[in-house]
Amino acid sequence: MTKKSYLDEPAENAVEAILINIDRDVERGEDIVMFGFCVVMLSSTFAPIAPPSVVLPMVALTFALSSSLARINYHAMERKLYEAMALIEDHEKVMLRPIATVFNENPMHSLTISFNPFKNLKRTLKSIVGGLLINPLWMPIFYVMGMQIIEEKNLGLLNQAIIGVEQKLLNRSH
Repeated sequence: MTKKSYLDEPAENAVEAILINIDRDVERGEDIVMFGFCVVMLSSTFAPIAPPSVVLPMVALTFALSSSLARINYHAMERKLYEAMALIEDHEKVMLRPIATVFNENPMHSLTISFNPFKNLKRTLKSIVGGLLINPLWMPIFYVMGMQIIEEKNLGLLNQAIIGVEQKLLNRSH
């Protein structure tokens, strides 16, 4: 069960409570993305018993579901971070600025926009080229795989920012 606020966690200070909770949410997002990749990797075991017309749509659906859940998690992290930052003092906000910067520099569109091929022309064109080179049934897979890769990249950036803030806190306490 996810917490409604990053300040719900008991900790020495507000920054530490926020870090504990956002780190947990980033791990949850990484788990969602990795689960999607693992399910897709296992899909080849169904190839001998199911035709590509069944397996390939299931792969696309798996990527779509995992990237959607990761996106929802990302938006929830962003919302909870900004809500928590509104309640803390300015010197604490400065400590969390690298994490907020990741959200500001890597905004994630809504799922409606992400799934719209006309609003993501670059990804659409790459999917078409990939489908033409391999198999037209792979076009939707490439499209949602692009979403999955974006989710993984942004979670990695968030993870790096969190580690940086944690290191600053550690150095500050010594």
